[in-house]
Amino acid sequence: MSGINKVILVGHLGRDPEVKTIDNGAKVARFSLATTEFYRDKNGERKEITEWHNVTCWRNLAEIAEKYLTKGKQIYVEGKIRSRSWEDGGVKKYATDIVADSFTMLGSKSDATDKYVSNETEEGTMEEPPFMKEDSDDLPF
Repeated sequence: MSGINKVILVGHLGRDPEVKTIDNGAKVARFSLATTEFYRDKNGERKEITEWHNVTCWRNLAEIAEKYLTKGKQIYVEGKIRSRSWEDGGVKKYATDIVADSFTMLGSKSDATDKYVSNETEEGTMEEPPFMKEDSDDLPF
């Protein structure tokens, strides 16, 4: 069995998505997502821990993010962890990103609650989602 690289996050956007079109014409959207946990310390005081995640969306998911996501919006994200490194002035730097496979907008009734899924393979070709295939064995029922 091969490994599993799966991430599920629910948080609020820290900024509007930054969207670029790269050389091959594909769009990429990047934004920060804050996840906050609450706990009580040994004195009973309520504490919070906020983690910031760098999220990347590609192609059609990037277009949807550009159109609908704004700073402060709460979303549910599914994706995978990707690590990268680079040299900056002779100093090696590292970053860990979440590459989104799908996201669902959450929040108040006035917000749209819609799920958006990337149905593209890593190479960028379109692939029909398993639940859309008539002969699929991946049906959940």
